[in-house]
Amino acid sequence: MEIEKKAATQVIKKMWDSDDELFHLVRKELYTAVVGDIMDKLGYLNQFLPPQIKPLKQEMFIVGRAMPVLEADVFSENGTHNPLLNRPFGLMLDALDDLKKNEIYICTGVSPAYALWGELMSARAQKLGAAGAVVDGYSRDTRGILKMNFPTFSYGCYAKDQAPRGKVIDFRTAIEIKGVRINPGDIVLGDIDGVCVIPGEAEEEVFCRAIEKARGEKTVQQKIEEGMSAREAYNSYGIM
Repeated sequence: MEIEKKAATQVIKKMWDSDDELFHLVRKELYTAVVGDIMDKLGYLNQFLPPQIKPLKQEMFIVGRAMPVLEADVFSENGTHNPLLNRPFGLMLDALDDLKKNEIYICTGVSPAYALWGELMSARAQKLGAAGAVVDGYSRDTRGILKMNFPTFSYGCYAKDQAPRGKVIDFRTAIEIKGVRINPGDIVLGDIDGVCVIPGEAEEEVFCRAIEKARGEKTVQQKIEEGMSAREAYNSYGIM
């Protein structure tokens, strides 16, 4: 059985040669629950962002590589000793313009008291081919974002602007969101059930096993619909 599993995994590994191909497979076959299950089995037990971070609409799905952004609260618009903090938005505009194809703007570091993402940011990110945005706080301009269908995950909708309250102080740097570490280039996956982070060193094994498990779950579902008991299904396929 173990040999068969390894052989199946080797076949699956040959199914993508690029991020475009991998992300196409993920959108077609995977979801956060099955990927999370695999990470649990591999010992990555703390990879889900807090449940407050949700898609702006249920159908939104996000997958791409993390472009981490670190923001900080500010309490004065002038008179600071740090020239960076005297710039409008700090480094936010630079971070936004630096987004690449298939990347996700993922931001944390501030008190969740204002919006970290909006419509014009979405328009620029979409133009650059970015995959979406995940923020540890609120988003705004919701109607505009929904109209362009740009995948956005946040605490919800709140119009209070970041401009006089927060500034980006770094980007493409490691960040943490409620104990979950996100490194530049880690894969971020999100759907209606939450957002998880797949570490770069484990991504190939995680996705190979997740695709295998997702396909196995379809078989188990069919058997259950045909009348097989839950116990028998688990004993036969090891999936439930």
